[in-house]
Amino acid sequence: MPFLKDEYVIVLDFLSRGHATGRQEPIAQVIGTKYFSLLEVVVRKETNLKPSDKIYIGESRREEVERIKRRITTKNLTSFARSELPFVVEKLVKENEEMFVDFFNNSRPLTTRLHQLELLPGVGKKHMWDIIEQRKVEKFKNFEDIKKRIKLMPDPVNAIVKRVMEELETDNIRYRIFVSGPVKRF
Repeated sequence: MPFLKDEYVIVLDFLSRGHATGRQEPIAQVIGTKYFSLLEVVVRKETNLKPSDKIYIGESRREEVERIKRRITTKNLTSFARSELPFVVEKLVKENEEMFVDFFNNSRPLTTRLHQLELLPGVGKKHMWDIIEQRKVEKFKNFEDIKKRIKLMPDPVNAIVKRVMEELETDNIRYRIFVSGPVKRF
């Protein structure tokens, strides 16, 4: 199954001379704004980027990016990019609140014994059933609504950020729910 592709990415680190080994071309390490794809892109000459810049990498004309060099893992990130990653992921989760609240409203079982909600850190069977019952009464409106209606629920933003980080840092994770990979998404 093909990877889902991001159209926009956030710069984690910009290497104006590239890596110490290999071709001397400007490279940016980036993360996708929707599917959290970690990529290295070759930046056009005379373009200067800084961490947290949002740039276009879709199919149309790219202003800052010459080409997508490769997909990378967290192990390939520079130490600076690795340190920025959790903050950028949290920012993206907050900016895409509607998409993640939709996950709480529409998640479903993966197997007869495991539900997508249980993949979130801090969400066990009790929270899962509380979420399912509450969304039957009325769909959740936002993160605050989830916290208000589900007793002792861990912070939904933090739970999603932790899950995204786990999916990014684990090579052979069995279920991916937020990070692009060769598997079916919810």
